[in-house]
Amino acid sequence: MIFEIERTHQACKALEEGAIETFGRLMNESHASLRDLYEVSCAELDLLVEVARSIPGVVGSRLTGAGFGGCTVSLVERTKVGEFRERIAEAYSRETGLECRVFATSAAGGAMLSTISSPT
Repeated sequence: MIFEIERTHQACKALEEGAIETFGRLMNESHASLRDLYEVSCAELDLLVEVARSIPGVVGSRLTGAGFGGCTVSLVERTKVGEFRERIAEAYSRETGLECRVFATSAAGGAMLSTISSPT
């Protein structure tokens, strides 16, 4: 399916333009696509995404990796990270009886080609 490819191009453009709300919307659409069209999500991941999106300051959320369980990634306003961590962990534990681990990270530059010159 070409939907995810086009969405990836749109997401790159949104990031280049600093259109964070657009990027978050694309994350949300990507999760729906992976859940509904590719069928690679599961109830636990859908729960995490649903809860994340209900928390103030969350711009977007989706599963990451190969699906079928694992992780979600959420774009959260910096000032809301503490509240996000508490609310998502509490809701997940309440609904599933399981513990989730929340890792807060910051965006960084992606992989790039590096040339190393040899000493002469």
